[in-house]
Amino acid sequence: MPTTVVSRDTILLLRECNAGTKMAIKSIDEVIDNVENEELKNILNQCKGRHAEIGNETKNILNEYEDDGREPSAMAKGMSWIKTNFKLTVDSSDKTIADLVTDGCNMGTKSLRRYINEYAAAEDRVKDIAFRLINIEEDTIDGVKKFL
Repeated sequence: MPTTVVSRDTILLLRECNAGTKMAIKSIDEVIDNVENEELKNILNQCKGRHAEIGNETKNILNEYEDDGREPSAMAKGMSWIKTNFKLTVDSSDKTIADLVTDGCNMGTKSLRRYINEYAAAEDRVKDIAFRLINIEEDTIDGVKKFL
């Protein structure tokens, strides 16, 4: 049993952040092999690396609290996969990939802001993680804009 009393909001926000990092990494993996432009590929690899770092950080904190976290929902993964593969079948250009990435980042940002509000009693260090994830999403959008 953990020695620290932790709020339910802290665990729930950590779970959402961790699941979000997994979703982002999976989504990048689905498109990266289709990227032609090296700069775009570098932006996506950097985004993936930053998500992996925060994913590890959230997993470590969840482990401290003896919580297994959660996986992204099957519905979210399935819908993402369908949208990605449909769009790439029609047009696998860097423009399409930048569009998909922008949509994913916007969705991630919107979800994270909602979870920060919903889990307002979460520890500050966990809220900080959520805000860092939002910054990664916003940086990624800024980076891929020129490929739209």
